Amino acid sequence: MKEETLKVKTSNKAVEEHMKKVVPRRVFLTTACKMLAAGILAPMGSLAAILNSSFAGESGETSDWTRVWAGKEWGFIVDTEKCIGCARCVDACKQENQVPPDKEVFRTWVERYVETTQGVSIDSPNGGLDFEPLAETEEKQFFVPKLCNQCENPPCVQVCPVSATYRTGDGVILVDGKRCVGCRYCIQACPYGARFMHPKTHVADKCTWCYHRIAKGMRPACVTVCPVGARKFGNLRDLKDPVTQIIRKERVRGLKTDMGTKPQVFYLGLDEVVV
Repeated sequence: MKEETLKVKTSNKAVEEHMKKVVPRRVFLTTACKMLAAGILAPMGSLAAILNSSFAGESGETSDWTRVWAGKEWGFIVDTEKCIGCARCVDACKQENQVPPDKEVFRTWVERYVETTQGVSIDSPNGGLDFEPLAETEEKQFFVPKLCNQCENPPCVQVCPVSATYRTGDGVILVDGKRCVGCRYCIQACPYGARFMHPKTHVADKCTWCYHRIAKGMRPACVTVCPVGARKFGNLRDLKDPVTQIIRKERVRGLKTDMGTKPQVFYLGLDEVVV
């Protein structure tokens, strides 16, 4: 049985490589999807296999992802009442995840909301890295960090035609760059604007909560550098975890919850104009 499976996968790979060489990208995508639906190509590999391919170290070592995921369901808290708009989180994210310096692409960003008698204005120059101080007026301002919500019911996963976007066993949405064909369906499907097309790799990219760090027991880079503790990260399956305690005891809110995405980023002190 194992030998037959191996032969099928080898055959699939050969077919895919041949198609990529002889037909345009869009035609390849359409044809491949039809072949999958017809059962000509075998189903995509397991999540563990995908992760082993994506996160294997230079030595070729892979992780026991079943063990890594055991007893974990990650959650994120953003306290808007604490955020001071310093954007150290944005800078740390760019450095940690090698996000291009382009002013249009960010894995996380900070928005400034300014309330005046005329209404509410929102800005996020260079992801929040280039905020200009407001004139000394009676205007009210507050900051709202944004990032991928790692939805429990992610529309980006549902629309991906080649299973390049998937949800891990501990609740994080990742993108397999080797599978992504750049169709942009996931970018269009995300209601939070959290995805972008990487200008160098030309595949979909987004915040992963620094998955390469949390899989090793570390915190996301943005959480580590926040000087006021506005960002918190923890295990929702651990009832003693500070993040779980806050969610159980405080009034937290998610963004666009009416869309049924079940976001796993929870906000404290979120103003009505943001929701």
